Amino acid sequence: MIDASYLAQFREPEGYLDFARFGPPSVPVVAATSRLMEQASLAGPSTVDTLMREEQRVKAAVARLCRSDTDHVALVPNTSIGLFQAAFGLSGTVMYSAAEFPSNTYPWVRAGLPSVVLDGPVTPAAVASRLTGEVSALSVSAVDFRTGYRADLAALREAVGDRLLVVDGIQGFGVVDEPWEVADVLVVGGQKWLRAGWSTGFAVLSDRALERLSPVLSGWTGAVDAGLFDNSVHTASPDAASWNITNLSPVVSGAFAEALELVELAGVAELDAAVGEVVAELEEIVLSCGGQVVSARDRRAGILAFTMPEAAPVVGEALNAFGVTATVRPEHVRLSPHATTTHGTLERVRAALKSLSTSATAPVPPALSALVPTVDSLASALGPDTEVVVHDLARLPNSIIAIAGSLTGRQVGGPMTDLLLGLVRRGTTTDMPGYETYAPDGRAIWSSTTFVRDASGVAVGCLCVNKLAAHEASGPVESFPQDVDTLQRVLVEKAIADVGVPVELMKKVHKSQVVRVLDEAGFFLIRDSVDHLAGVLEVTRYTIYNYLNENRGT
Repeated sequence: MIDASYLAQFREPEGYLDFARFGPPSVPVVAATSRLMEQASLAGPSTVDTLMREEQRVKAAVARLCRSDTDHVALVPNTSIGLFQAAFGLSGTVMYSAAEFPSNTYPWVRAGLPSVVLDGPVTPAAVASRLTGEVSALSVSAVDFRTGYRADLAALREAVGDRLLVVDGIQGFGVVDEPWEVADVLVVGGQKWLRAGWSTGFAVLSDRALERLSPVLSGWTGAVDAGLFDNSVHTASPDAASWNITNLSPVVSGAFAEALELVELAGVAELDAAVGEVVAELEEIVLSCGGQVVSARDRRAGILAFTMPEAAPVVGEALNAFGVTATVRPEHVRLSPHATTTHGTLERVRAALKSLSTSATAPVPPALSALVPTVDSLASALGPDTEVVVHDLARLPNSIIAIAGSLTGRQVGGPMTDLLLGLVRRGTTTDMPGYETYAPDGRAIWSSTTFVRDASGVAVGCLCVNKLAAHEASGPVESFPQDVDTLQRVLVEKAIADVGVPVELMKKVHKSQVVRVLDEAGFFLIRDSVDHLAGVLEVTRYTIYNYLNENRGT
């Protein structure tokens, strides 16, 4: 639970979901900036010395949050400067991913270092497969800016052994509970999740980093006896102060300290959990409105990237019309909430996505539209007691866009079966020819499902043929609900039966198992499914989200 006194310190407008780009500063940060600037405007004999003490205050806050000490902390104006410091001080080969944010690639290239460049996420397996004796450092983002994927820092530490581990923590520090102390170089800008404003940042260096990195970009404030002006260039300081080039703004330091102390007030673990809950709610909204989540789902932080049947710019315009601030890229839309994100913001997202083309008006993919006119003739050719159905996966759960025959009693606009919904949820789009199931009245039927793909090979729908069999059904395999409410009820009843404990006798472990079964079955692709299940299990919707996060390991 987030401390109410923390939440009261922020006033971003309802609808703001772009913290991965910029985090609106808190009231104390703004007030500190104004207060310290006011002090500077009335400068007296001790004003500068008093203001400069803000540097020690912010370094102390960094040290506490990183489980370090101030001798290992240096202040930097942004993440890029810190990474350039590391790059120009490194000897040997560096490993990094080309998929990183540019601030993690440019420094190593500009420093002219030999490199081992990965293609995708920086995982322990990917690192181990390319690691050589020449590699002296691995550079990685703690959280991927596109997908929200959380790097496994502890496992990466083990993978690289005694080599330097350089971590860009800007997309996670303060709201992601990670073992930051495993990094040899941790660089963080404060303008995003820390909500400290621009020109704020820090670097924390391990003893190993201090030993191996040459302080090439070390200025006069990074030297021993920095205040001694004796017409000579002094030796670089033996601690993290060697990364100093000159004095930074004490006004910025004071504002940064306020931001970090607010994080301490709320607690990193609590902020992590709160952000995770909001991301889970946003995911439910996106899926219930026919969207597809394209960001990380297993190890994710506060970023949710998704697509809709409409192009990303169109989705962005809809969000903007409802007062939602998000990052819109050509390939997807990125939402990034904070612990202060309100229910009203989530409802704005829901309203915006619902305002887009509905299942009744959205264009049918060409690969499917060619099939729609053929269902009647195909059903006739296959003889009596035959049903032919075309599903559009972009319209889940009301996916039926054409149907001929009345074997299962469904109509256009009806949902897919529980079996097919589960396959789609698991990403399984392998054709299923000739399997036995049964009709709603208990008669056995033979079914075949063929997935239809677009020009790039992505499944966009499926053609299903159901034909009455000559024998009795041997057992339930699949249900054919005529509406979404029935589909919800059937899925929940099956999940409860699988767990084998009546709801009134269920404990937390049983209810969590029900959520796991339903998640695998695709239940949460259905609009308002969380509210429905919360009512059945007699818990809050937030409890359902917690179970989902625990089961998915997020």
